[in-house]
Amino acid sequence: YSMLHSTVRSYTLMVRWKKVLDPIDIHRRKLFLWFSHLPQEEKQFGGYFSPETMHVDPLILERNPEERLGLLSPCLQTKNSSFPSVTVEQLFEPTDAWSEDRGLNVLLYGAVGTGKSTVIRKLVLDWCTGTTLANFKLLVPFSCEDLNQLSKMTSLRDLVSRKYLHLKKHPLLSGEGNQAKDVLFLFNGMEKIQLDFRIGSTELCSDPNEALLPGVVVVNLLRKYLLPEASILVTTRLSALDRIPQKYVSRYAQICGFSDPDRQRAYFTSRLLQQSGKTAHNQEAQALIELLYLSLQRESQLAAACFLPSYCWLTCATLHFLHFTNVNAPIRTLTGIYTSFLRLNFGGEVLGTGAGTNVPIQGHHSSLMLYVVRTVGKLAFDGVTYKRTSFSERELEQWIGGKTKTDEELHQLAMFRTDVLDFFLAPCVGNEKYLSQDLSENDERRYVFAVPAMQEYLAALYMVLGENKSALEKLTRQVSVAIGQATEDVNALMNILSKFIPLRIFAIFNLLKLFPKLFEKIRSRNKGSIAKTMAAEMFRTEDSYNEDVLDQVEQSLLGVHGPQPKQYSEGQPFELYPIFMGGLLHYGNRVLLQQLGCSIQSSTVAQITLALRKYLVRELSKPQPPEELMDLLVLLYEFQNPRLTAEVLASIRAIRLTNIRMTPIKCFVLSSVLSCTPPSYHLEELDLSSCLLTHDLLQMLWPAFRHTHNLNLSLFHDALANVIIARTEMFHQSNVSSRLCDNPLLDSGAHTLLESLPKNQSLTHLSLMHTGLGDRGALDLAKRLQQHTGLQELNVAYNNIGDNAALTLVDACREHPSIHTVHLYLNPLSDVGKKSLYVRGVARGHSSSGRRVKVLASVTEGSDISEDWHPILSVIRENASSWDRERIKQQLKVFLTDLEWGRQQQQSFWKRLHFRKVEKGVKQTLQMLEKDTPSKRSHK
Repeated sequence: YSMLHSTVRSYTLMVRWKKVLDPIDIHRRKLFLWFSHLPQEEKQFGGYFSPETMHVDPLILERNPEERLGLLSPCLQTKNSSFPSVTVEQLFEPTDAWSEDRGLNVLLYGAVGTGKSTVIRKLVLDWCTGTTLANFKLLVPFSCEDLNQLSKMTSLRDLVSRKYLHLKKHPLLSGEGNQAKDVLFLFNGMEKIQLDFRIGSTELCSDPNEALLPGVVVVNLLRKYLLPEASILVTTRLSALDRIPQKYVSRYAQICGFSDPDRQRAYFTSRLLQQSGKTAHNQEAQALIELLYLSLQRESQLAAACFLPSYCWLTCATLHFLHFTNVNAPIRTLTGIYTSFLRLNFGGEVLGTGAGTNVPIQGHHSSLMLYVVRTVGKLAFDGVTYKRTSFSERELEQWIGGKTKTDEELHQLAMFRTDVLDFFLAPCVGNEKYLSQDLSENDERRYVFAVPAMQEYLAALYMVLGENKSALEKLTRQVSVAIGQATEDVNALMNILSKFIPLRIFAIFNLLKLFPKLFEKIRSRNKGSIAKTMAAEMFRTEDSYNEDVLDQVEQSLLGVHGPQPKQYSEGQPFELYPIFMGGLLHYGNRVLLQQLGCSIQSSTVAQITLALRKYLVRELSKPQPPEELMDLLVLLYEFQNPRLTAEVLASIRAIRLTNIRMTPIKCFVLSSVLSCTPPSYHLEELDLSSCLLTHDLLQMLWPAFRHTHNLNLSLFHDALANVIIARTEMFHQSNVSSRLCDNPLLDSGAHTLLESLPKNQSLTHLSLMHTGLGDRGALDLAKRLQQHTGLQELNVAYNNIGDNAALTLVDACREHPSIHTVHLYLNPLSDVGKKSLYVRGVARGHSSSGRRVKVLASVTEGSDISEDWHPILSVIRENASSWDRERIKQQLKVFLTDLEWGRQQQQSFWKRLHFRKVEKGVKQTLQMLEKDTPSKRSHK
């Protein structure tokens, strides 16, 4: 019995051991690990995603072989398409052309950005988990780009074992019997490998062990001459459809992206709703998704762009950047998002000749992204230059077609038009006539960039790469390269130069010695012109009244809900253009662009930076509106150059962002930019009044407060929670003036604030106007003033403070060693109380200090006009739109009574005339309130 038990146990362990070492199981586990790896760009969503949770199936349509080239238009034909929608698994279901001894060849194709790579990744992962394609025991994926790099002859089995060592000598690949019917080969990116189906060029082979070139192996697999029982899935771009003869394809299927708003909404939900698990973030994300869905249902330009899943990714990445940026996340910029977006879609892509099946695809090639810059980027630059966002078909032919001469250029252009052009440009949906397919001869279809910001990005890239050089600049560059390649032989050098410039010019000007300096001068001038363009575009006068660029980006994605904002400029503002130019100079973006074949040299960056600093400092000597100042901060943030940022900010002594709608990214930008300055740097004023600041936003701004002498935080939300934070943070900073007016502190908030006063002895000016202090808060403040010896001016106007509390507070200020002014106007004070306040403001004869405390309780001081009557009225006019108007009108009537009584006490005609002048100002303010027309703020 014990021997039998031991034998059974050994057999069980052996079975388990064999199961663990099963090559197919190893293959599944390793494939799952490899294909689960997410690109670096996905980490910007916080790392909470996996391919399973964020995948949304794009629309896949099966096409008839005769109609395979009938491309679908994203806006017009997809919704009404008669082709059946299928899944990849359904494409391998048995058909009339399928038999036990002959597998299926499925060709899955689509344009750039439609989701081919994502579908393949999800397909492999699902096979690894056993949820799809369960009828195939073995899935062997290959990258055609990798296969094209192999120049050594190798057999199919060695090719498989080279990529997947655990499948070496697997019986399913032996070619014996019909075992290969359980195998599915996957070849991704077929356009990147040379396939030649001509018998005279590609020999026939049915032996999996025979060594051949990789392209020949693939051709024989597709011919069904090698492992005919195996099934094959090939993915490719539109331009390469005819690389495989029709007789070798069992089924055609086209990936058409997200054809309806519901698929797009599902994608946005999978990306934006999984933040950090915080309820507040999820609520905000849900609101964003609803706004996006409304915009998509209106068939806006965004809906046309999001037909491509790639643009759905860009939309989510941008919204995540705008709304969910936090101090713990790695530095991320808008330029970096667009650069990463292009790297995801065009990384490693080259533009081959495509002249025919017998022409090596990569024998002569250039970077596809560089081709995009020189064609689409040129079109974008022309649009930015002349303030245009839409282009006719004739203009596309002019800019994209260019002056093609050779057959190779024509083939490249044809491939580019088929595969890439629709990725960047989409039919304009802003006008119904552009949606009609039956256009008249006079009505040309208009095209726009799929995402408006992409036009500005490509224009900036075109500019920074120097593709707009003049003929002279390009000539000098050619001569410089020739000189660098020449020997030291003077005669050889002269022969090279004579190809460009006649020799007699050298005899006159001796340019042989002067040329290096001349070339450097021209090159520096070009870099200086780029910097000048950036500064000029940054501070355009006609764009000064537009919203800041971050709000413009958000509106382009979510649309404008409610009344349309008034536009002050007739032309389209391109305020992102200079910001993208600055962002492209950042080292991280230059590394990504280098991978795309677009090189920006460090010397170029240094020259542009040097010139840009000069132009920015000069422009900042002029007063700038808050929106323009916010754009400047975004430019410095995108540049990610601490030294340049510190040098530019050294010329700024005040940052006034009044009425800017502060968001997480704007607060993060402000703090990041100010953190580049040295500890000795201080702002005279940081004005964040009416910026709708919240608890979380204030926490992001603490680094910025450390550099501020005069801080204005009027009208922020969630005041009580913020003041609790202020107790531990803000009053430890080196601010000498803080304005917390128009914030409803209430009793508990005021108590918390006053407890914090002694912790910051550097505070000299404190404004608590319209904060709801009341008598209790005023009395509490009076008790604590002596603990804060540095305070010089106190503003507690409009706080519902009565006579007794006001008198107590003034007595405390009079005994204080440094307070010289107290603001008490717009409080419910009686006439007797006001007179007592003025008397109390004068120090007693026996007072050791002998100081006088100025009390501002009305536009009058007893029977005289107050010296500060005009500032008091200015404060009322400025805040009339946000204060209780009935109460303000009542206070103004009290001012008129005070003025009338004071005027009657005057004997001098000139003093009575002065009283009349002040009365006129008060009446005008009262009249303005009665007409219910709030005063307009002026942009200084």
